[in-house]
Amino acid sequence: MNVFFDNCTSPVFAGTLDALITHFGHRARHVRGMADYGFAGNTPDVDWITRLGADPAVWIVITGDQRIRKNLAERTAWIRAGLKGFVLAPSYNKMPINQGASVLLWRWPVMEQFISAAAPGSMFELSINRRTGFTPLAV
Repeated sequence: MNVFFDNCTSPVFAGTLDALITHFGHRARHVRGMADYGFAGNTPDVDWITRLGADPAVWIVITGDQRIRKNLAERTAWIRAGLKGFVLAPSYNKMPINQGASVLLWRWPVMEQFISAAAPGSMFELSINRRTGFTPLAV
């Protein structure tokens, strides 16, 4: 399983999670560090969604961008790609980066188990509350 962080998230989140999951044969990558996929920080959402959906590897997306599910082109690409993902709650933007990263690490085992059973094309809001479930978001 691979985890993709888009440009609406900090590269620190990807690096921190990668340090945890690499040991288990997984990877976490940020869009800015994926030149091998043809990505850069300014890669349009439709492009990375389409590319990850066509990749034979399993990708889980973590984004801070609620617009993916509201923009017609991005929403259509998401559904076609069959990706699954989490949208960070707005409160992640209000907390120090180290605290946000610690919440991701704390919640990762439950996130991984939960998203593995989710339907393709689904999205869930990821709260900073460590005891909260995952809120389904309409795509």
